Amino acid sequence: MSAEFPMRPDVLNEAVRFAIVASEYNRSYVDGLVRFASEELKTIAPQAQLSLARVPGSFEIPIAVQAVAKYQKPDAILAFGLIFDGETLHASLIASAVTQALLTISLKESVPVLHEVLVAKNQEQATARCLSPELNRGTEAARAAIRILHALRQILTGG
Repeated sequence: MSAEFPMRPDVLNEAVRFAIVASEYNRSYVDGLVRFASEELKTIAPQAQLSLARVPGSFEIPIAVQAVAKYQKPDAILAFGLIFDGETLHASLIASAVTQALLTISLKESVPVLHEVLVAKNQEQATARCLSPELNRGTEAARAAIRILHALRQILTGG
């Protein structure tokens, strides 16, 4: 786990729309990601609208992200899930499929998709990434969402 945490970006004082798609599986951990991301977005994008869609598990996240991108057309989507790495290849297969699908959707729909479908080896790792404020991946995703919006706007305006 990286010990480097991104600094908070400048406040975005625009009416932007963020969507969160979150797994119900391993809900206590995923709820931590949602909570930290929501709190950070309220701080750094106070005029933002935020919607939340729940799906059964991490494997179902891409289909919901695709629907949100196509029909709700948010400025960015944050995808949250937690997969515990077990003794079989199941976790790796799901993580790889979700990663590829989220990238494909982001590029096809031209919307930033912040991928925080995490794979943890144990509860200690999950707690550190999802429930603790020091290196919370929900906070990190919120900050990255603002940064990519700033970057894309700069690219689109030629600045």
